[in-house]
Amino acid sequence: MVEFTLPKNSKVKKGRAWNPPPAEDDRARWREYRVYRFDPETGENPRLDTYWVDMHECGPMVLDALIWIKNKVDPTLAFRRSCREGVCGSCSMNIAGTNTLACTMHADDAKGAIAVYPLPHLAVIKDLVPDMTHFYAQLRSIEPWLQTDSPTPAKEWRQSREERAELDGLYECILCACCSASCPSYWWNGERYLGPAILLQANRWIEDSRDERKGHRLDDLEDPFRLYRCHTILNCTKACPKGLNPAKAISSLKRKMVERSE
Repeated sequence: MVEFTLPKNSKVKKGRAWNPPPAEDDRARWREYRVYRFDPETGENPRLDTYWVDMHECGPMVLDALIWIKNKVDPTLAFRRSCREGVCGSCSMNIAGTNTLACTMHADDAKGAIAVYPLPHLAVIKDLVPDMTHFYAQLRSIEPWLQTDSPTPAKEWRQSREERAELDGLYECILCACCSASCPSYWWNGERYLGPAILLQANRWIEDSRDERKGHRLDDLEDPFRLYRCHTILNCTKACPKGLNPAKAISSLKRKMVERSE
């Protein structure tokens, strides 16, 4: 019989209960959060700590609660955040079983105790902070900038309204990695498969009428793993907090590959 060994630090243990509300308080004003905690410097397994957030003292979003915890209860809690408007993608994490942005996830959208984990699959630097190094290296590999061979115009590269409309549903991606972290193909083949977020970005530049390196970009994707590990499971589209459709973008890339070989 085959025996499987779990990786080091993969088992999450029960953690500390930090600040249970006083018995005389109105329990309805408190919300329970169960937050993933991991510090690689300690050598200990990750744990799930419990915090109670006074909803009368903080905003309604999950990020508001995390900031309240950090300011009022536990300053050692680590997480990323910046714009708080769903624009930067910094606060992407797994909340109540879904990859999303903490700043746009309303606490009322989760039932019972709210479980907060870092994005799955990615290595954890500390607590809710995933290591995005490989993700950004993959982004750079597709050269996400305008590439042209024609002389640079005196003012700007022009597009018609129709050409510009082709980028709708692509340019809005904020690179939060929620889609890639929800993709089983990316979990198993992340070293070689680019994943939904990066492939959506690749399609964004291929669709851009001003770009003159479409052939080069498609050549770069012509690989059994970089593009074709997608099996259209659609987890990526379901997970996108911006309502985009990475699966459609990947299908568009595959179609372009077929069309140019005919």
